Amino acid sequence: MKKMFRPFLVFLMPLFALSMSACAEQYTDGKQYTTVSEQASSKKEVREYFSVYCGHCFKFEPFMASVKKSLPEGVKFERNHVDFLRAASPKIQQMVSKAVVVAEQLDMEDKLIVAIFNYIHIQRAVITSEKDLRNIFVLNGADGDKFDKLMKSFAVNGKAKAMKKNQDTMSQKRALTGVPTVIVNGKYKINADKLDKNNFEQDYKNLVKYLSALD
Repeated sequence: MKKMFRPFLVFLMPLFALSMSACAEQYTDGKQYTTVSEQASSKKEVREYFSVYCGHCFKFEPFMASVKKSLPEGVKFERNHVDFLRAASPKIQQMVSKAVVVAEQLDMEDKLIVAIFNYIHIQRAVITSEKDLRNIFVLNGADGDKFDKLMKSFAVNGKAKAMKKNQDTMSQKRALTGVPTVIVNGKYKINADKLDKNNFEQDYKNLVKYLSALD
C-alpha cells in the first residue's frame, strides 16, 4: 500500500502547489484578509469572536456551522465569547463566556449556544444570574449538577480567562473592533465585506482553507 500511495502523493503535490498559487493570486493581504499579528498561533485554528448579545452573530451562526464542517483536517474551530457589548454588564457577559466553555466540556456546544441565542433574541428574555444560564442548559438536555461543578472548575475558569486574554490582545492590535470577527491562525483577519457577494459562502470557505495553510 505504501508503495502504491507514494506515487499518488507525488502526483498530488504539484496540484496542491498550483491550487495554493491560484489562491494567492485571488486573495490579497489588505483586501480579502488582513495580517493582524506577526506571529501565528501554535496550532492551526479558525477563531470566531462573537457575543450571544450580538444580533449579527445570531444570524451568522448557521453560516459558521457550515464553515466549521468544511475545515481541513487538523484545523480546529474555536469560539471566543467577548464581554464588551453594551447589552449586558461585563460581569454577566463573562459569566456567559464561562457557560460557553461549559457547553464545550459537555460536548453540547452547538445546541446550547443556539439555546442561549434563542433565549435572548427570540424569547426576548434577560440573563440576570448563573441560575438563568443553568435553566437554559437543563431545559436543553444538560445535567444541572454537571453544570454547577463545571462552572466552578479550574479548567473552565482558565479557558474563560484565556478567551478574555485573546479578546484584549486582538483589541489592542485593533484587529477586534466588533463582532462577529474571524481570525485564522491568530494572524489573519477575514474581511468578509471584500468577498464575492455572488458566491459568498464558497469564497469564504476557500479563503479560510487558504489562510489556515499559511504560517
